[in-house]
Amino acid sequence: MIEARHLRVLRAVAATGSFSAAARELGCTQPAVSQQMKSLESSAGTPLLIRTGREMRLTQAGEALVRHAAGILAGLTAAEEEVAAIAGLRAGRVRLVSFPSGSSTLVPTALAALRAAHPGTRVSLVEAEPPRSVEMLREGDCDVALAFRYEGRREGAQAAEDWDDLVVRPLLADRLVGLVPEGHRLAKSDAVSIGELADEPWIAGCPRCRRQLVEVCEGAGFTPRIDFATDDYPAVIGLVGAGLGVAVLPELAIESVRPKGARTVTVEPAVQREIVALTLPDLAQVPAVAATLDHLARAAAR
Repeated sequence: MIEARHLRVLRAVAATGSFSAAARELGCTQPAVSQQMKSLESSAGTPLLIRTGREMRLTQAGEALVRHAAGILAGLTAAEEEVAAIAGLRAGRVRLVSFPSGSSTLVPTALAALRAAHPGTRVSLVEAEPPRSVEMLREGDCDVALAFRYEGRREGAQAAEDWDDLVVRPLLADRLVGLVPEGHRLAKSDAVSIGELADEPWIAGCPRCRRQLVEVCEGAGFTPRIDFATDDYPAVIGLVGAGLGVAVLPELAIESVRPKGARTVTVEPAVQREIVALTLPDLAQVPAVAATLDHLARAAAR
């Protein structure tokens, strides 16, 4: 195999005309130059130099290799500089996938701070709910996945196992809160038992949140009557505000939307979802990915 260091020696010998002059240019000894040229000729399988007295002359094969060496070494230098830029966060790309309420709350703060600290790092964003976002990570379609899971779910143990092969960066615990119309009988209550809402029409969120709602209600002894279901949190809040039902939403979902016509109430028993950033073990070593995880954690801590 032809090595880059051998090509550098060959170019120096071709330019200076001797091993000793090439050694002076390269800052090494003449025997070292001679040894590297022998190794290069052995790798090439043919002589590259003709020794005539004190001078060296390239063979046809030597001329061809020197001609290609310029492009090879230039490309290698460019590659080394690009890798160094990525390692030093002067360049790089991170593909982030997030669920919607994370996109509107944690992500903007984190990415603004990341851009300010490392302007050469580019981050792209697409939205997907877990478990699809986790699948995208494993399939190589993203580098970091912002995801969540509910505590105490019947599939909780399985969900934990599903993340065993990933690097899990805990960000925050997001409590579920109740949402009722402003004129509702419980709108001014400090805390509301979920059972007190048993006879209300319900507005449900994303499929995973919908399943969580049903489980919580069934744990309180009733099955919720879901009149409306939508993945769009502002739509949920709007429907509640219009007096069409009640809902239970994560605090993050309400944080970025002004709940016009609706009031939030504390719901008992308390239910939380764990918000995390996920990546693959090898990706966690990439400086731009590590920096993104750090800035997501700082945004969640505010």
